[in-house]
Parts: sequence; C-alpha cells; structure tokens
Amino acid sequence: MKIMTIQKVAAAAAMFGMMLPQATLAAAPAATQGDIALRNGGVFVGQYVDAQGNGVSGAEVAMVAGGKSVAVTKTDKQGRFAVKGLQSGQYDVVAMNSKTTFRCWEGKVAPPSARNGALIVTGDAVVTGQGGVLGFIQTYPLLTATAVTAAIAIPVGIAAADDDAPASP
Repeated sequence: MKIMTIQKVAAAAAMFGMMLPQATLAAAPAATQGDIALRNGGVFVGQYVDAQGNGVSGAEVAMVAGGKSVAVTKTDKQGRFAVKGLQSGQYDVVAMNSKTTFRCWEGKVAPPSARNGALIVTGDAVVTGQGGVLGFIQTYPLLTATAVTAAIAIPVGIAAADDDAPASP
C-alpha cells in the first residue's frame, strides 16, 4: 500500500518536471568575463596569452557587438592589442576560434570593479572550473533536487513495503 503512494509521488514529481518551461531547465546564458573601463577615445586594451602565460603573436582579433564586427586588429609580439573608437556596451572579443564577452564602460561611468584591460587565456590546457558535479548542480538545480528526492524516497518506500505482515501459509 505504501509503495503505491511513493509511486504516485514519483509520478507527480516527473509530471511537474515535464511541465516546467524549457528555459527553467536550460543552462544559464554565457556570463561576461567582467567589466572593462575603456581608455580615452574609447580604446579597449587586451592581451592574448597561452596556458603558459606566453603572448600569442599575430592573432587576428575582432570586436563584435550585436552580432556585427565593429573592429578588427592583430596582436603584437607579446599578444597585446588595442581597438579604438568603441562606445559603452557589451562586446565579444573573437580570436583563435574562441569568444570572450566583456561589458565595456566609457570614462567615469565604469564601476569601481572595472579593469583597465582584458587578459584572455587561450588553449586546451585552460581549466575554467565550471564543469563537474558542482557545475551540473548549479546548472540544473530542479533536476538535482528531483534526483535527491527520489534517492531518498525510493529506499524509504522499499523499506516500508518490507514491514508488511507475512502471508499465512
């Protein structure tokens, strides 16, 4: 009898999960890498380095806003680059088959935490710390809660079902 109750609760939880909007279960949108204070003249300054900290020379860098390229430049021997004439807004810095997003601020309106330039690390050896079990739990909290609930409820239900009186011979 108790096992039927547990089965009904599990079915209700599964139906609830299916009724949630897909956006609730989707991964969070890509976060920006931070705030950058543009220098005088709307200059964005950055540096591309590999996983060992060496500058990446000659990489083509594109600044993209709203899906449109607004400027293109190349890195110098130390991996540094600068783009002039930008306005406040969100920009994707695209180079070497990667994209990094920054919020850029003109002059005095930049928040106190804004940096004066961007350091972008490239390469396969970079570990961002956003994966693994903790990353899954943060990305899918409702799915995780459902799994934990099921992991507790099922054994309790099985144990309760074993408490029934034995059948008469």
